[in-house]
Amino acid sequence: MFLKKYISRLLALVLAVSIGLMGCSSTSGLSGNYGQDTLQVIETLTKALDLPKDAPDKTEVQSLAKSQINDYIARYRKDKSSGGLRSFTTMQTALNSLAGYYTAYGSRPVPEKLKNRLLQEFKQVQFSLQKGI
Repeated sequence: MFLKKYISRLLALVLAVSIGLMGCSSTSGLSGNYGQDTLQVIETLTKALDLPKDAPDKTEVQSLAKSQINDYIARYRKDKSSGGLRSFTTMQTALNSLAGYYTAYGSRPVPEKLKNRLLQEFKQVQFSLQKGI
């Protein structure tokens, strides 16, 4: 009787730990380093914006872009050290615009006006990261 109770508690603990660890894993490849993650997201999003309509890997790249947008915002929005930086607020504006477009229009090509604005904001973010602001 005691052994059965012990095994069931051990099994519950193992399940809870494994579910917790799986929930914390990131499929977007973000490392936790704000500067590196920001540049990685910019690189992925620039690639997604530059893809032609008939690119064979378009859905995979857009899926990765959406995943990185979600993970990036979730990770750094509440972080006090990065949340108040100019680079983060500019990046958040760009990500909100692109995520809104993907949500509303799916896999349609991004309009040139929006693409140009996003690329300009990415340049501002890169400049701010170099300055440390």
